Amino acid sequence: MAQGRSETYRCGNTYTDRPCDGGKPVKVDDLRTDADRRASEAGTHRAEVRADQLERIRLSQEKEAYERSRRSAQEARQAAIAERRLASSEQLARARAQKLASEPHKSSTRFSGASDGKPAPTSDDAGGGRKKKRKPSSGSSAG
Repeated sequence: MAQGRSETYRCGNTYTDRPCDGGKPVKVDDLRTDADRRASEAGTHRAEVRADQLERIRLSQEKEAYERSRRSAQEARQAAIAERRLASSEQLARARAQKLASEPHKSSTRFSGASDGKPAPTSDDAGGGRKKKRKPSSGSSAG
């Protein structure tokens, strides 16, 4: 149990085994038994092991939180992009509709200047200049 004894000096807020200016010798004998020392060291070891476990748990939780935050930010970016695309397509559709509404409409062949009361020729009538034969009305006399 006897350890090599050397003097210990307190120099300000530090301790050293060499004398210094204004240093005071300090008594540092360890009066604990070997059993007390082993019990103390075992307690210190248990505390270190538990501290290491807690550190691993903390690091794992921080990593999970980081991943959740990263995924959340990525989803937010994707949602913002989708929202901008939708807004852009809606704006384009409104612009097209406004342009179509403001442009004069071209007249179709069906409505082009038929002022004599006759309907305009249809696509069936346009082929070859032939007219459809009319069936005689049932009340008229053939003559």
